[in-house]
Amino acid sequence: MTTLENPAMPAVHDCTVHDCSYNHDGCHAFAITVRGDNGAADCGTFIPLGTKGGLDKVVAQVGACSRTDCVHNASLECTAQSVRVGQGEGDHHANCLTYQPR
Repeated sequence: MTTLENPAMPAVHDCTVHDCSYNHDGCHAFAITVRGDNGAADCGTFIPLGTKGGLDKVVAQVGACSRTDCVHNASLECTAQSVRVGQGEGDHHANCLTYQPR
């Protein structure tokens, strides 16, 4: 199964979270969700399993964002051109590094 890029949804440009099941030579999730737990812009799609998941050929995109305080958030949709996901701190395993507070 392959997916088509939706130009309205920003692509996940980079993910450096190596212990995520969807990250193997890039993000292979169909779409990620950015959520807002504990004051961080967490990647809600992060799954810490040894098994790799996702689609064989995909350009991961941002499906939803609940960080309403982000400058890129318009009606719960991400308006950034692309996003970067990276390692979080503490119990925040994966964060949207493109997040910028208003």
